[in-house]
Amino acid sequence: MTIIKSFSVGNGDMFAIRHHSDNFTIIDCCICDDNREQIFNDIKIMSRDKTIHRFISTHPDKDHIMGLESLDKKFKILNFYCVENEAEKEDSDKDFEYYCTLRDSEKAFYIKKDCTRRWMNLNSNERKSANINILWPDINDEHFIDELEKVKNKESPNNISPIILLEAHGFNFMWMGDLTTDFMEKINIYLPKVDVLFAPHHGRKSGRIPKKLLEMLYPALIIIGEGSSNHLFYDYSKNFNTITQNNAGDITFEVDNDECRIYVSKENYSTKILNGNTLKADEKLTYIIGDIFLDGYFLGKISRTNND
Repeated sequence: MTIIKSFSVGNGDMFAIRHHSDNFTIIDCCICDDNREQIFNDIKIMSRDKTIHRFISTHPDKDHIMGLESLDKKFKILNFYCVENEAEKEDSDKDFEYYCTLRDSEKAFYIKKDCTRRWMNLNSNERKSANINILWPDINDEHFIDELEKVKNKESPNNISPIILLEAHGFNFMWMGDLTTDFMEKINIYLPKVDVLFAPHHGRKSGRIPKKLLEMLYPALIIIGEGSSNHLFYDYSKNFNTITQNNAGDITFEVDNDECRIYVSKENYSTKILNGNTLKADEKLTYIIGDIFLDGYFLGKISRTNND
């Protein structure tokens, strides 16, 4: 079984993955005094008995690296994954400075399109991999090179975000960081079909996925992230099934060979799906990790798509 948790952290992103293999992965963090205890408890439970731990940073904006130092002190980040960059910030703070320390350290592994690494996507005689593959960036792409120059000059790092694909029991999950629409429209990239897509830039209009890419991805479910109310969000629900995290709370996916079951932390959360039905979180169930229990309200399940 694989368990993927999207934490409800307000204006930010944080995900944890307990892989079916001997791997545990965190993607981004947004940790503050209000959520630290709960997040750390969940990470402790989810990472239990896993030997290989990794942290993947999509890009060094505050809402994706907040609390990075406290996370490292608590859980000892030994494998720090990021796109190689020389980003600088006008409004540098302790979170960004700590990101730079890890980025430039011997702990760093720089991810790029089609990169390989033992236990990220390479098996060994010791253990199976996490089945995580990096589909972007193409470090030779002129538009990506332009973005690297921009971040050196203290501009936004949104468009150095990687595209991350997790394959778990035949289900595909994809993360796109904070890639913007304008940038995605310029690049030449092939993307596979996915089952669950975490909308770039929290689902904001500025990160709307171009039609040509959405047609490739054809996601069974799109997760709309959180953000402040003064930002416009793009409505994917006309053509796709969606879950909105600022109403659903924490979202947990429990995946095995037959199905992907979905839990949310907000009781009575509901979402309309395309065939006219409504999914409603009204049954409290418990998913089990070893002999420790995590609770959630069962929302529904999705079946595997025919992924190319």
